[in-house]
This record gives sequence, structure tokens and C-alpha cells, in this order.
Amino acid sequence: MNALRKMLKADQLVTAPVVFNPIMAKLAERAGFPALYLGGGTLGYVKTALEANLNLTEMCQAALDIRTACTLPLILDAAPGWGDPMHMHRTVNMSEAAGFAAIEIEDQILPKRAHHHIGIEHMIPLELMVRKVEEAVAARRDPDFIIVARTNGIRASTMDDALKRAEAYRNAGADLIMLSPRDVKSFEHVAARIAPPLMFNLPAGGLSKYGLTLADMKRFGCRILLDPSNPFVAAYRAWKQCYESMAKDMDNPGFTAAEAEKIQEDMFETIGLEKLLDVERRTYDKP
Repeated sequence: MNALRKMLKADQLVTAPVVFNPIMAKLAERAGFPALYLGGGTLGYVKTALEANLNLTEMCQAALDIRTACTLPLILDAAPGWGDPMHMHRTVNMSEAAGFAAIEIEDQILPKRAHHHIGIEHMIPLELMVRKVEEAVAARRDPDFIIVARTNGIRASTMDDALKRAEAYRNAGADLIMLSPRDVKSFEHVAARIAPPLMFNLPAGGLSKYGLTLADMKRFGCRILLDPSNPFVAAYRAWKQCYESMAKDMDNPGFTAAEAEKIQEDMFETIGLEKLLDVERRTYDKP
């Protein structure tokens, strides 16, 4: 049984921040997170494009890079799964082969639209998404590989439509259902209708935007809580400030030389430099 499945079986609330490279994964691991999320939205921004422009091969390559450095369970944001029901077989099999612990598939049209980033959703019929979920379940070779079915119905249509879709996707075999409530009342409505386990996204800024806590999320049936954006937003601000500062005189990127040395030392610890140096001492350096 994979680690993520064990955590869900133990009825834990699993928190998973977005990562898009190995150093982020290692930092999240050092901070104490139990799982990670390869978010399409964030990785699209990193490539100065959108999630809609990414493909399955790119996501699997990113997973290989991340999992080479970090063994924490990694959840794949697969957008609409890169295809129709027939395509789910290769999507699921490649995701398993890349080492993902779970895959999230949403009920958006293909090709996915940029409109998603300004709050406009283009959804496929409920019946087609049910077939996609069924084929994703049928395709998996590892019974512990977790399939999450996501509906954007709360934002795209009505709460009733979203809940109807959620129930249908669960009946089709999805292990978790993901919805996107936008306020406390919506969370309560979802919790009253859909039993756990559920998966939710954090908004920019975190749970404080809703005035909620992790205990509240658990009470609402959440068993995986994703942060798809905050680490990237923090990094973007730091990069922007650094480049703007250095462009003036190639100096003072926000820290002193002494502080930079300490940061670099910490980075060396994160990547395990001393371990690699020890290998060279034992296998290459002369006595």
C-alpha cells in the first residue's frame, strides 16, 4: 500500500503544497509536509504559458526529476486527462510508471481553454466524465494508485449540478472527489451532501481568507488539502525583487554577503552536498 493510500486509510488530513522542481520538493519535505502536488497551473506559469499548453510527457518528466530527489507521495494535476475515455488508459499507465501516487482528472473540455484562469469554465457532459472516470479506474495496474475526480461545477453552473456530478463520479469509482467551494457556506453545503474523502484547493493567501482552520477542513470531509499557488507566488515576488534590485548596479539583491553565505549553506544541506562529498572522499580522493 502506497504512503498516500495509508494516510487516507488512517483518516488523516493530508496537506500537499505545490512543487514544480526537486529543490522545492526537498524544502517542502524539510518543512514537514507529508505529500506534494505537481500543479499544472503553476508549472504552466513557470514555462510562461498555461496549464492548457502542457502535455502528459512534460508532467511525467517533472515527476521523475522530483522523485529522484524526494520520495514523498506526489499528486498529479492531470487537467482533463489529455483525452477522452480511451485516452485515460495511457494517461493512467504513464502516471503510474512515473511514480505518481494519485491523479486528479477534471470535467473540462479538451483542448482546455485559457478562460479557466479568469473564472470561466467549459465543462463536458456529466455522462462523458463518468465514462472517463470508469476507464481511468479500469486502466490502473496498481490498486493503491488513487484516482481523484474533480468537478468545477460550483463555479461553472450551480451547486446542485456540482453535487450531482460529484455523486456520479464517486459512483463511477473515483477514490476522492474534488470540488472548489468559494466560501464557508459552500463548504458546509458540500459536507452535508458528499461524504469524505474529499479534496480541496487552498485559495491564494491560505485558509485565513475563509476564516477557517485545518480542523474545519477535516470536519468538512477534506482528506487532501492542496496549496496550488502560494509557494510560487512567494518565489515570484522574491525573484522579481532580486532581479529589479540587481539590474541597477548588480548589487544588494535583498541580503548581505554574510546572509547569502548562510543561505547557500542551508541550500547545500537541503541538496545533501556533504553526502556526495563523502562518496568522493571514500571512492576517489587519495589518502
